[in-house]
Amino acid sequence: MAEHDSDRGDREPDEKGIPFDEEAAWQAIVAGYGAEPPDPPGARPYKPVEDLALLEKEPPGEDAEGPGEPGSDRPLGSSVSFAPGVGPRDYRLAEPSEDDLGEDDEGHFVPPEPPPLPTADTTARFAWLGVVGGPVLLLLAVLLGWEMTWYLATLGIGGFLGGFVTLVTRMRTDEDGDDPGRGAVV
Repeated sequence: MAEHDSDRGDREPDEKGIPFDEEAAWQAIVAGYGAEPPDPPGARPYKPVEDLALLEKEPPGEDAEGPGEPGSDRPLGSSVSFAPGVGPRDYRLAEPSEDDLGEDDEGHFVPPEPPPLPTADTTARFAWLGVVGGPVLLLLAVLLGWEMTWYLATLGIGGFLGGFVTLVTRMRTDEDGDDPGRGAVV
């Protein structure tokens, strides 16, 4: 029942027993327009832009020594700063020499030469020509404003479909090789 009472924000103010003065509410809104609301209690104001590089001062009322004074454990700055050209990103490793490798080290890894690319047969070349050339032909016809005749559409769509079917049917299956690929053979 309480959840239904909270949804009754559309009730008239006189139903709640408190008359609502809409004119006074609007006057209060207009009078406060442009005024900055007060800070909540305990909030510290922001530093002006000119004072951003200065060290923070102790809040008033605390009896602690200032930063940098003798006996203080607080560092002078709140972050680590490096001189220009010196810093963690300027670190470089020493150049490796032959003395760095021990007797157990194998040295630098040199990968083997990759095998040559397989040569495609004539059927696969024409199939790829149909798969790529068919949509390119149709795109050129649209961009250049050619009349879309039946033979141009047949050549573009038929070339794509024929090349796709040819490539799919010529794919290798798992049953072709000597290794069945189903785990260890006992």
